[in-house]
Amino acid sequence: MPTYDINAIKKVLPHRFPFLLIDRILSVEDNRCVGLKNFTANEAFSQEYFGGLYPMQGVLQVEAMAQVAAFLLLEKFADQGDLALFASIERVRFRRPALPGDQLIFEVTVDKLRSRAGRFSGRCLIDGEVSCQAKFTCMMAPKENDAEKG
Repeated sequence: MPTYDINAIKKVLPHRFPFLLIDRILSVEDNRCVGLKNFTANEAFSQEYFGGLYPMQGVLQVEAMAQVAAFLLLEKFADQGDLALFASIERVRFRRPALPGDQLIFEVTVDKLRSRAGRFSGRCLIDGEVSCQAKFTCMMAPKENDAEKG
């Protein structure tokens, strides 16, 4: 099963530094995708708070899950040039903080897929322990320039 490095991810997703929050896609199946983030204290969003901690905020973990879902949508189901947009989120649970040195594994599965949208379940694992989980929806849309032409 092939993995996708950061250069391959950039060919699929429009996100760039500092908001591209996945380093590698470990697997892509028909209804499941797994991504990885190596979290360091050098991240643009990592600032000291909570008495000396430098955590990756939970909302960014959710965004990273959505980026893994977007990769799956765009790689497997979208027309070339489509964008994947975050549409809704619910049932979010934050279980533990992600700290510098942690390797975050994002597992995303398709719950329901329609022609232009997907409903997903996602979770973030650190050392095999769930740090964050959510259900969310991403929708596909043509790039703005393509929409104006049509």
